[in-house]
Amino acid sequence: MTGLAGCGDDEDTPVETSPIELSVFWYGGRERAELTERALRLYVARNPRVGFRVTWHDRVGYYERLATQAAGGNAPDLFQLDDTVLTEYAERKILLDLGGYVADRRIDLSELPPGLVRYGEVDDRTMAVAAAQTSAALVYNRSLLRRLRVPEPHTGMSWQEYVSWAQRVSRAAGGRVAGTMDPSGDDRALWLWLRAKGSELYQGRRLGFTAGELVNWFELWRRARADGAPPGAALVERAEGGEAARQLVVTGHAAASFAWAHHLPELQRHTRDELALAGFPGPPGAQWARASVYWAAYRGTRHPDTVADVINFLTNNMEAGASLGNERGVNPALGIRRYVRANLTDPVQHRAASLAETLTNQLGPAPAPPPMGHARVRALLVTTARSVRSGRMGVRTAASRFMAQADAALAG
Repeated sequence: MTGLAGCGDDEDTPVETSPIELSVFWYGGRERAELTERALRLYVARNPRVGFRVTWHDRVGYYERLATQAAGGNAPDLFQLDDTVLTEYAERKILLDLGGYVADRRIDLSELPPGLVRYGEVDDRTMAVAAAQTSAALVYNRSLLRRLRVPEPHTGMSWQEYVSWAQRVSRAAGGRVAGTMDPSGDDRALWLWLRAKGSELYQGRRLGFTAGELVNWFELWRRARADGAPPGAALVERAEGGEAARQLVVTGHAAASFAWAHHLPELQRHTRDELALAGFPGPPGAQWARASVYWAAYRGTRHPDTVADVINFLTNNMEAGASLGNERGVNPALGIRRYVRANLTDPVQHRAASLAETLTNQLGPAPAPPPMGHARVRALLVTTARSVRSGRMGVRTAASRFMAQADAALAG
């Protein structure tokens, strides 16, 4: 395998010329590319008749390119996707049904948490296999809290306890730093808040909650803003895009932000203060074994058995798991996960892995992956929350409008 040229966007890298050559496509940065290529080299060493042509891309633009390839009938043999599009790609018949391989254990999922297996199923068919598992996490500035002499937040705090904690931070900082990011437009936060109350974000192809519940969610954060827990709307909007460098916990504008646990190392690189993790507010059982990303196979691949074997290798081979590390999240197979965690030397990665270990036996049942239209619903939630935050729209009007627009998006 040769090294990647440039930034890696749209660069094809041949692993080895062999009788069977599989194309592999994923999104992520250079570190992910190096680790993934290392794991694929291990497969080639054991299966010299198989080679790979790999391409990696930034997260922005990845799905546009993948959609273009799929529409042209030349999607990669093996590619990475996330739960935003899993159901859509399954229903559009782009994905190879892996159920037969799982049934006869050519893809062995026995070491994966049952909920993580379930979260790769669409209509009871295994359409993808988790490449890693992550948790929705509260990322907080431990150094700042020590300077302010405010206790650290902890897993299991109720949402109201968390808001009160954030208000305390804001007061202790004299308004120079807010206690928390405002997650009113964050679908992860809304989903977990709903699950804590016995509801879901979705029920099948429809919303799983009422306009009244959404009003209560927006009211929680309206009161929090009135009491100074989050910063002003402009700062919140700047951080809502998800870029690590703009997260309020690293820019110094808030003591805590919301992120995926496996993003902690990237966030830590943007600040000299020590960052730490806790689970999202609410009961840990509101969370589930969640795939950070999946491996999926193209339905039109000429080598389905080989692609399935590669997925099984990346999932279950100890050496491959050690090579991949925790860059995408903790390994899906529990035995490999424990091995990797025991050999971590980076304290930041250890913190991220420790949260997964803490939550393992407390997670609730996995819901079905989001239905087609989820990406549009996520975008609607962001714009609706912004309209409430800025005062352009009242809470009840905004909630009612969101429900109608989201139902239309899910109806297709």
